[in-house]
Amino acid sequence: MRVPTDLRWEVAPVEAVRLQRELAARVVVDDRLGEARLVAGVDVGLEGADRSIARAAVVVLHFPSLAPVEYAVARAPVTFPYIPGLLAFREIPVVLRALERLRAAPDVLIVDGHGRAHPRRLGIASHLGVLLDLPTIGCAKSILCGAADAPADRIGAWAPLLDRGECIGAAVRTRAGAQPVYVSVGHRVSLERAINVVLRCCTRYRLPETTRYAHRVAGGSEVLIRDAKRQEDSASRAVD
Repeated sequence: MRVPTDLRWEVAPVEAVRLQRELAARVVVDDRLGEARLVAGVDVGLEGADRSIARAAVVVLHFPSLAPVEYAVARAPVTFPYIPGLLAFREIPVVLRALERLRAAPDVLIVDGHGRAHPRRLGIASHLGVLLDLPTIGCAKSILCGAADAPADRIGAWAPLLDRGECIGAAVRTRAGAQPVYVSVGHRVSLERAINVVLRCCTRYRLPETTRYAHRVAGGSEVLIRDAKRQEDSASRAVD
């Protein structure tokens, strides 16, 4: 997959905030996804005793079957400090390295983080989407800004996530009896479509399979993906 390589990431926090505001104006909130056949999950973990090495994982799944297709991993030293709201500058450099190793570009990325549900409306999902000009969705486990009522306790129920009177995302119930996830537009996907894609990527668990697979690989469990893909390939041959 082709990714931009001429980006500068070692900037001062004040410059990072300025860049976020500039890129936020380029986010497309209309649905331009089209038919999705491949969906990818993105996650980043930290390695080492001092957690100074970032390990990014991208896992591509067939959609809507959610069978694994391929994955890519990249590692890089962490060069940007941990600052809430500036996660993209810490994680995107290594994510781009992993994406570059994919053989095929996914139709949509589901990022373990926020999109428009961000104080400057440019979370990591939106940042990635603008840089790649690719449909992206933010699916986070907690709220960064704004507030939402609890959705009804049934799969598919959702409530708007509001910040200063603006709807910036949705609290979505993906599993009855579990906490909701927080879905927001990344880029080139409407909120309604983003919610639909996330729900179709969920099976028995709170988090979508894209995130679950990517989290496993980011944590070093590539063997689980290889085994799942071998099982899928064997099943395909049996049908053929």
